[in-house]
Amino acid sequence: MSYAKNLKLLLTTRAIVDGGAERVFLTIARRFAARGDDVTMAIDCAVPTEELDETTNPRLVVLGANHAASTFRLAALLREVRPDVALAAVSGSCAKLAMAQTLARTGTPTVFSYHGFEEWRTGRLGALAYYGMPLLDRAASRIVAVSDGLHADLIERWGADPEKTQRIYNPVSLDLDVAAASATRLADRPPLIVAIGRLSIEKGMIDLVDAFARVERPDARLFIGGDGPERDRIARRITELGLDERVRLVGHVEPCAYYRRARVVAVPSRTEAFGLVVAEALAHGLPIVATACAGPREILGDGRWGRIVPIGDADAMARGLEAALDDPGAPEERIARAATFSTEAGFRQWAGLVDAIVDARAA
Repeated sequence: MSYAKNLKLLLTTRAIVDGGAERVFLTIARRFAARGDDVTMAIDCAVPTEELDETTNPRLVVLGANHAASTFRLAALLREVRPDVALAAVSGSCAKLAMAQTLARTGTPTVFSYHGFEEWRTGRLGALAYYGMPLLDRAASRIVAVSDGLHADLIERWGADPEKTQRIYNPVSLDLDVAAASATRLADRPPLIVAIGRLSIEKGMIDLVDAFARVERPDARLFIGGDGPERDRIARRITELGLDERVRLVGHVEPCAYYRRARVVAVPSRTEAFGLVVAEALAHGLPIVATACAGPREILGDGRWGRIVPIGDADAMARGLEAALDDPGAPEERIARAATFSTEAGFRQWAGLVDAIVDARAA
């Protein structure tokens, strides 16, 4: 198939720094722009650190936090841009794009990217994206799941069309030059445990705090990066457990800066369809202690490349963290596994998907 150069693409999600899925979508947008496509990135909310605006490629358009108004704004943007393909990430944004497509009446091919098993619990739009799967399925050119487990769930539980639905692992930016160089150098790092993710219930950070209170290494420290609705509750639990000197909530961070310092990465999620942090930590050669969610289990090969503990089991998490701190192991196999989730590998699939849609429409 020939590649139609200089495509017009519109990507939409709720924000750019809100979570792993949003960071991935920004990476995809920038890759499309780098290959010569004209990319518009439409998001509900923006922060000043994004370094994008109306003049850049990707071009940033802020739709606004009001769902009804932002859906009409997205429909107007579809009419203005007339993209060759429009793509949405995270269930609520998928539902909004489906409604905007109906309002715009442009016939724009759409791709809906799903990133979680439990996003239907997050609000009306999230529920619509799952319970309304027959309608979204009819509107979509493709439906993307970020793991094999989620791919099966969308088809078997929610009724997505198997012919339209495919798995594309989240593309992860890998910088092997900053990975831990050897087992010895990794073991020489201070006993710092790092966890990064949105501070929301499903990420299980409060479970991690409970587990860390049981870690029998007084020299160990825990840094939790991210922000979200659970921050105050987590902060109170840290104080209740007398951990203020050993646990820090560090807010929004550049994850790589913390991976370079960590001896261990913890992933305490209660549900996780992929687990961007898992792949990033592997790329840095770090030992990982993760709960038995579908995504981390898939990435870690059911324990081949990291420790898996039961969800919500504070004792098991504590023992896993202690073992990883005491013997972080060699980084080489973990780094090799991370290549499966590289930006290059993931973007090749995204580019192939978009180009196939454009070529099929042209034919």
